[in-house]
Amino acid sequence: MPTPQEKSAFAERLKFSMTRAPEKLRGGTDLALHFNLRHRGDHPVSPQTVHKWLSGRTIPTQDKLQTLADWFKVDLHWLHYGPSPSGGSPRPVPKPLPRDEKYPLSPETIELASKIEALTPHHRYLVQELVSQFYGDTGKD
Repeated sequence: MPTPQEKSAFAERLKFSMTRAPEKLRGGTDLALHFNLRHRGDHPVSPQTVHKWLSGRTIPTQDKLQTLADWFKVDLHWLHYGPSPSGGSPRPVPKPLPRDEKYPLSPETIELASKIEALTPHHRYLVQELVSQFYGDTGKD
């Protein structure tokens, strides 16, 4: 039986996964609705059940965890238990593409580009500088 700490940690991983979903999920009711459209099991979940997941009172059954992991594109073990005891990453961390290659357009990259474009010129400059720092390209040769 999961401990209260394990249930709470699961709830945090589920909330984090929700923030990365393509749909804008505003809480337990949205999560239940979208979950039930994807889950192939016999019994749909109620908003009350999902609220118990999100508040750390229960952890879903294995079949429901699998649906969540598939939907959010996360590792099932990570979603249920957290990082593996070996300290390894649940999924390989993608490496940045070389500077001369382009990332494929995805809804996430388009949304991010739109948000950056909507910034003030000063804030766009700050984002550009931050990205340059991560790439190790300060522009000073």
